[in-house]
Amino acid sequence: MDWRTKAAVGVAVVGGCLVSTQDASAHFRLEAPAAMFDQDMNGNPQKTAPCGGAGTPTNMVTTFQAGETITITIDERIFHPGHYRVVLAENDPNELPSAPPVTPVGNDPCGMVPIDSSPTYPVLADGMLIHTEAFGGPQSFEVTLPSNVTCDNCTLQVIEFMSNHSAPCFYYHCANIKIEAAPATTSSSSSASTGAGAGGATGGGGNGGHAASTTSGAGAGNSTPPTFPEAEGSCAMSPADDGGEWAWSLALLALMGWYRKARG
Repeated sequence: MDWRTKAAVGVAVVGGCLVSTQDASAHFRLEAPAAMFDQDMNGNPQKTAPCGGAGTPTNMVTTFQAGETITITIDERIFHPGHYRVVLAENDPNELPSAPPVTPVGNDPCGMVPIDSSPTYPVLADGMLIHTEAFGGPQSFEVTLPSNVTCDNCTLQVIEFMSNHSAPCFYYHCANIKIEAAPATTSSSSSASTGAGAGGATGGGGNGGHAASTTSGAGAGNSTPPTFPEAEGSCAMSPADDGGEWAWSLALLALMGWYRKARG
């Protein structure tokens, strides 16, 4: 039996009989995020809703991003069977809802409470770290913040439900947090467009929408031959860089056609 369990269980001798008496207190510390108030070794103050009671503010604010999955760490200093619940208030701790209703079981005034397996906002998580035995040390669990909530002074509440305990059945801690908008994801793309100019690029107005080009190194002497006007409705042509005479023959035919057309 570790010290946490020993702290929760007292043994008395009455009339020669051993009587086990359960300590009426259970305590936990909020280790992360940073707690709203200074805590003693057992986590006090923590007995008064919504955030434990009057205490010395730590003035610590932990910043997260909307939609971020965060880690909550508690250290249960005195054991009682139970679990944890996490709730968010955007503006003020007084916005936090009341703890769930408790149903007594037998002689246990803190017999049981409902656990929301599909919690809805502002409840972020419920039924975390369900346990019937003492932990061996601090425990952590993850909670995802809403993706559509941002705030400069949110209150994140962590409450502990304890069964086998005298009323009240809950202990409370809070953390001051800031939720910033998540950075936008951007994608860059480049595109090329074809410009249209007179007598130039595809789709242009000159030369019936056809591009006229020349190829260097064509013909005798590797000189660049001229580009000829259109003949008989065909596009202007440039001799190919093949070194063959057929290119010049075609060019000559085109020139002759243009000449005939010009003479009318």
